[in-house]
Order: sequence, then C-alpha cells, then structure tokens
Amino acid sequence: MFKFALIAAMSLFLMLEPAHAASKSTGRATPTKRVKAKPAKSKQIVLARRGDLAKVIAQDNRERMVRRIAMVRGKRKVVYQKVRRAAPAIAILSAGDLAGLHRTADPLDLRSSVAYVLDQSSSEVLFEKNANVALPIASITKLMTGLIVVQAHQNLDEVLTITDADVDKLKYSSSRLPVGTRMTRGNLLHIALMSSENRAAAALGRNYPGGISAFVAAMNAKARELGMSDTRYVDSSGLSSQNVSSARDLAKLAMVAHQEALLRQYSTDPSYVVQASGRAMNFHTTNYLVGMPDWNIGLQKTGFINEAGRCLVMQAVIQGRNVIMVFLDSKGKQSRIADAGRMRKWLEAMKPATLPANAAVSVPVTVSAATTAPAMVQ
Repeated sequence: MFKFALIAAMSLFLMLEPAHAASKSTGRATPTKRVKAKPAKSKQIVLARRGDLAKVIAQDNRERMVRRIAMVRGKRKVVYQKVRRAAPAIAILSAGDLAGLHRTADPLDLRSSVAYVLDQSSSEVLFEKNANVALPIASITKLMTGLIVVQAHQNLDEVLTITDADVDKLKYSSSRLPVGTRMTRGNLLHIALMSSENRAAAALGRNYPGGISAFVAAMNAKARELGMSDTRYVDSSGLSSQNVSSARDLAKLAMVAHQEALLRQYSTDPSYVVQASGRAMNFHTTNYLVGMPDWNIGLQKTGFINEAGRCLVMQAVIQGRNVIMVFLDSKGKQSRIADAGRMRKWLEAMKPATLPANAAVSVPVTVSAATTAPAMVQ
C-alpha cells in the first residue's frame, strides 16, 4: 500500500513540473518576484524607438555639453556646461536688393549695385550705374555731420560728455566710448570720420545749438543748398535706414567736403590716439586703402547697415586726375574696396578723352524708403 502511494506521488510531481516550465515560457503570471524593466540608456534612444526622430534632431541642434577647464580656489577643475547652438544665419535683403538693383550688369562686373565716378575738375561723368536711386547710406551720413560741425565753426577744444542719449537704441551697435566718457569736440569728430564711431557722431549732433533736432534740420538744409534732391537725414550717425541719398547727391557732398582741410585730414588718417577721460585710446580707419602707398586718397567715408549694404565714398587722384567715387549696396565685406580697385585699373587703362560710351549704365529705378530689417553697423 505504501509503495503504491509513493508511486502516485512521484507521478503527480512529474506532471506538475512541465506545466510550471510552460508557464515561464508563455509569460503567464507566476508567483515569482516581479523584475522592473531596465530604463533606456538615453532619451534619444527612447525617442528613436518611438519613431520620433525629428525630436532627436531638434534636441541635438538645441543644446550640447561642452567640456571646459575652470579655476576653482586656484586649482584647475574640469566642468561640463550645456550650451545652445547658434541658429543658422538668415540672409537679409538690402533696399537695393528689394529694388532689383543687384541684377544690373556693368562692364566691370562690380559687386556694388550702385556706382558713380566723376571727374572732380570738369564734373564729367566717367562711370554711372543706378546713380539716381535713393538708398540708405549708413555711416556715409557722417560726412554731412562733419561738414555741419566744421562750417558752424564750433569750438573743437570744448570737452563734451557721452551720455545715455548717445547710446544706440536702434541697432544696438557696440562702442568703445562708455557713458560718461569726456572728449574734445575735435577728437569726437576725428573718430567719427576715421573710425565711424556712432556715439561720437551722436554727441556731435546733440551738442549743436538747439540739440539734435536742430542739427538734423541743418543737415537737410545743407543738402538742399547743395542740390541734393534725393537726400534726407534723420540722425547724425547713419544708424537709421531713413537716412537716404543717391550716388549723384553723395558726389556733390564729397566735392564740397573735400574743400575742408580738417575733413580731408580726419577722414584719411590711418590711425590716431585720442584722449578720453584722461586716458589714451588708439583708433583706426575703417578703410585700409588710405594707408596703401599706391593710393592717393584725399577724402573717404565708409558705411554699413544691412539695409544699405557696404558703402564707400572716396576722393582720389588716379593718373593725375582728381576723381570722386561712390559705391553703394556692395555685397561682401571687402567688395566695396575691390570695386574701387577695379575702377582704378579701368581708369588707368583709359585715356581721359577716350572713355568708351558704354561706361554709363543706368537703370530708371526709384527707391524712396528703406527696409526695416535688423542690422549690424560698421
């Protein structure tokens, strides 16, 4: 009897073992301890498993970890910081681009949408391209600013102070002149023309009798006096894209400004050390051609905001001839300088009386207002 009972128990045990094994293989609930699934190695892997690759790419573009060495209590320490990647640059169209001026062809394949070259002695037009179009002129404005200051015979030794009113709140351009800087009017004029210092130009206008509004009125009055019918000024620095002029008008301004010895000197100095609040500050020109021994430049001014493109007005002696050059809305950081070089070589290759008839390239386009895109100033 006992033997039969033992055999029956063993048979029952053998029947239950395969069933238990089967329950493990099928994943059915068993009385064993529940084990949590391991987390994904990273958020990117989880997102990828979900098929959301766009989120992975977006997150990768937004931020990344950067390893840096920092000094902590005099000891070098490795730290990791999250940094955001810069957004891709977006091309901003100039007023000339919006008017289609960049599509105008010319014999010299210039990068400037507007070009105008004038014989200073005879007023003969040597080269013309879209010269009657009114466009933003950026810091070329400062030529008129300098002319007003000089012809008003203001005291150049008077010490002026940079205030918050001189800070650029339109383009938020940088300046080496902090609020509170004290400098003579002559030094402010010098660096405004040579280095295109915006706060210096703003301070010059603000310290005119009657303030900046009277100064701008004087600028516009002088423009009318010179027959600059395409020209309008709203500030003394050129930061506003509402400062507009044509190449023909700017050539008239350059001819008059060239008659002022101080404007010739200040605009063509390669560098100069000024005293600002009792300390020396070294400024440099924005046009490196003035320091080149093979160029004879008597007056110059550069300009740039996004709405205007790269601009250049220059008086130079080429093959014994005094010429006025104007280039507006040029594409590329050094393109206006390169265009001046192309124009010079072209003029050197021509005899004064035999310039070809196809030198004049003019398109009847009228642009009266500038774009409102954000801009960097130079």
